Amino acid sequence: MRTWMTLLLIASTSIVNGQNYYIAHRGASSEAPENTLAAVKLAWESGVDAVEVDVHLTMDNRVMVIHDKDTRRTSNGKNFNIAATPSVVLRDLDAGSWKDPKFKGERIPFLEEIIGTIPEGKTLIIEVKCGSEIIPHLERILNKKPGKSQLIFISFGWKTIVDIRKAFPDYKTYWLSDSKKSAIKKLQQIDELKINGLDMQSTDIDEELVRMAGQYHLEVIAWTVDDPAEAKRLSALGITHFTSNRADWLKQQLNP
Repeated sequence: MRTWMTLLLIASTSIVNGQNYYIAHRGASSEAPENTLAAVKLAWESGVDAVEVDVHLTMDNRVMVIHDKDTRRTSNGKNFNIAATPSVVLRDLDAGSWKDPKFKGERIPFLEEIIGTIPEGKTLIIEVKCGSEIIPHLERILNKKPGKSQLIFISFGWKTIVDIRKAFPDYKTYWLSDSKKSAIKKLQQIDELKINGLDMQSTDIDEELVRMAGQYHLEVIAWTVDDPAEAKRLSALGITHFTSNRADWLKQQLNP
């Protein structure tokens, strides 16, 4: 077990030694339409360590990459509920021009397409936005795609992340939380279930949370960190993994 003093020592050298890990939130979402191939490819080109995307299950059991449960916000107001719509209909939508006309024609991607972009040595973090009903369809995809070390699963749903951990024991899993109180209550269960750690809203991360997570050898990822001052605050607590809408820019600010 690492002592609190050890954690502080690690934190004090993390920025200097370039040990921070930068995760592009929904791809390069500040520059390209979130959760599209354009955003993901741009993020890889910028040199980030990982890309985070969101997935839902469609009516015909396809795993598609989109954050919201419907298409209103990211398809120029055309509104379809993901779970109640066939993928062929969703693929006809323009998921790019809402961000900028130059991205007109971007489609809502299938997860397989996003997985196919992962460069060697990089990681894709998959946030499951629906429930455990997606697991058999994820399994179908994973059976065709090698590279267990390149995929990580996260979810706000407690049952969902527990079920994913049981279904895919060879993949890393993290429970998403925006409540320090709830996270601390779950630490023992997270440890017992062999979930790898927490993915926490940055403002809920403090000395107490990091210390208690460290007692169980659990990792803590911070989201969504777009402010270098906030990243430095977290780094001083021992946090090294930052999810950001501007991950490449944040990396430049902390490692000039």
